Amino acid sequence: MNRFSGTIPPQFGNLSKLIYFDLSTNHLTREIPPELGNLQNLKTLSLSNNKLTGSIPSSLGNLKNLTDVYLNQNCLTGVIPPELGNMESMIDLELSKNKLTGSIPSSLGNLKNLTDVYLNQNCLTGVIPPELGNMESMITLDLSKNKLTGSIPSSLGNLKNLKDLSLDQNYLTGVIPPELGNMESMISLALSENKITGSIPSSLGNLKNLTDLSLDQNYLTGVISPELGNMESMTSLDLSQNKLTGSIPSSLGISFLTNLESLDLSSNRFSSQIPQTFDSFLKLHDMNLSRNNFDGRIPGLTKLTQLTHLDLSHNHFDGEIPSQLSSLQSLDKLDLSHNNLSGFIPTTFESMKALTYIDISNNKLEGPLPDIPAFRNATADALEGNRGLCSNIPKQRLNSCPITSGGFQKPKKNGNLLVWILVPILGALVILSICAGAFTYYIRKRKPHNGRNTDSETGENMSIFSVDGKFKYQDIIDSTNEFDQRYLIGSGGYSKVYKANLPDAIVAVKRLHDTIDEEISKPVVKQEFLNEVRALTEIRHRNVVKLFGFCSHRRHTFLIYEYMEKGSLNKLLANDEEAKQLTWTKRINIVKGVAHALSYMHHDRSTPIVHRDISSGNILLENDYTAKISDFGTAKLLKTDSSNWSAVAGTYGYLAYEMKVTEKCDVYSFGVLILEVIKGKHPGDLVASLSSSPGETLSLRSISDERIPEPRGQNREKLMKMVEVALSCLQADPQSRPTMLSISTAFS
Repeated sequence: MNRFSGTIPPQFGNLSKLIYFDLSTNHLTREIPPELGNLQNLKTLSLSNNKLTGSIPSSLGNLKNLTDVYLNQNCLTGVIPPELGNMESMIDLELSKNKLTGSIPSSLGNLKNLTDVYLNQNCLTGVIPPELGNMESMITLDLSKNKLTGSIPSSLGNLKNLKDLSLDQNYLTGVIPPELGNMESMISLALSENKITGSIPSSLGNLKNLTDLSLDQNYLTGVISPELGNMESMTSLDLSQNKLTGSIPSSLGISFLTNLESLDLSSNRFSSQIPQTFDSFLKLHDMNLSRNNFDGRIPGLTKLTQLTHLDLSHNHFDGEIPSQLSSLQSLDKLDLSHNNLSGFIPTTFESMKALTYIDISNNKLEGPLPDIPAFRNATADALEGNRGLCSNIPKQRLNSCPITSGGFQKPKKNGNLLVWILVPILGALVILSICAGAFTYYIRKRKPHNGRNTDSETGENMSIFSVDGKFKYQDIIDSTNEFDQRYLIGSGGYSKVYKANLPDAIVAVKRLHDTIDEEISKPVVKQEFLNEVRALTEIRHRNVVKLFGFCSHRRHTFLIYEYMEKGSLNKLLANDEEAKQLTWTKRINIVKGVAHALSYMHHDRSTPIVHRDISSGNILLENDYTAKISDFGTAKLLKTDSSNWSAVAGTYGYLAYEMKVTEKCDVYSFGVLILEVIKGKHPGDLVASLSSSPGETLSLRSISDERIPEPRGQNREKLMKMVEVALSCLQADPQSRPTMLSISTAFS
């Protein structure tokens, strides 16, 4: 990790006592000196992430004590020397991301101690040697993104310790060997984008530890075996783009696959109805059943409260859209296009505030469109091909709605619609302005009073202005014993947060520190309080903490939020045991959630909101690890002109130190956050180094949190993509950073 350039001096081969040799992440060029084969005591050789060319010296096969070889991420050509099979102590061999050709040497099967082999992203050809099945200690075998042919050797089933097998993006043919079901330690199996035929072996159901199974983009036929429902640890299942037929076994849902987070069965030939047991996938975030032959009614799926993407398009579903779908309050994207759906769109869809994308085209639907952003922003393509849809939304090129059985009435003038839309928005702003003004006037004008008085004197029992319900001031005071330390769960620069057990709910109460106006010796309403109220009364997003109410009182000024069971992200990362529970899948979803929320704040509002303090301390987690942005005390609504200049605000270590406030301030902080989530701690000085070195590369392995197993399969690919995004976010020039909209779209 320096900026060394030029060639590796062959004189290094004279250092006979050298044990550890690391020149990785530099700008070295030309060949690897064959003289390095003289280092008989060498145990670790790391030349990765350079620009080395030429072939791998066969002399390295002389190094009998060598345990770790890292030559990945270079421009090496030629074949893998068969002599590498003589390195009997070898544990980790990484040759990925080069331009190696030829076949995989069968001599590698002699390396009994080998645990990790990465030969992915090369130009290797030929078959997978059956001898690789002799490497009994193997934990990771990644041969993906090559040009390998032939069938998968059944001998790989002998690798009882293998956890990650990646053979995707090759030209493999033949069937999936049933013997792969013997690999009892398997966590990730990726065979996608090959030419594999035959059926899915029922023996894969024996893989109780399997979390990721990717068999997509092959030529698989037959039905899904019910035994696949036994894979109780599964979080991601992708069988898309095959030729699978038959109905979906109900066993996939009942008491099995309860940890499933992503399910993709699209572009097959499945038929019959969707089993109601799919409603038991309580942790499911993404479900794609599109481009099949499913028919019948769409099930209610009321329990899938975590679902964000649902695609049922290009099937044969009929009947009405079930109103129960509106219970999916986390749903962001819904595609029901190209079916035989009829009737009206349920009025309950009005409550789906998180929905941002809808496609109902090419059905037999009629009646009015719900007045929510997803329908207001829908394109003509997403609505066309229906029987009689109508809309009072000016943007939609549909007939205006007459009076219908659903109670929708055509406005006399288009201006009426503007009033309907603006009244709640203006009303909220007027209420907010009145509250803020009244609070300030009240605090400045009333005389100081000690002790506890009646309602009319102090307002201690007054109702708090509440967004989603009604709370009493005294309820908050009683439940926290007047903000006793026992109920304290967090503190910040201008506030402390308490847990309040109210009769009907558990909430978090942020009490602001008192600020005194020295001229009148009275408390004043803090700007941070007004910022939070103003921002959170305008934001409704599943990844933003929900504001229930707020109060500015003579004795206490506070805000009431939903209570987040897991607390802040930085506290979890700082605790080794908690951090181990943050699997790569959970960490990826945390990053995605924050990205989607920031994209909404920056791009889906008429007046963008910049948070200005994105940090792991302000990312709160629910019990299921759903991430939500909190603490809007420094938030700023951007003006449409160029006068958004401000003092620097935010948390040290996440700041770009820019005086002009733009969305790119949050983008920079988000880049730091990505690295922190992957590394398990703040990246520290690495941030400044990356910001000052545009074009700098960073290997995933060098920054991965060592407290959890190395990322495998799809998770590894997603994290590598996130590292690339982080690097682009940390550009010193704000204009060179991407937008949160482009980031959010890339993560979808």
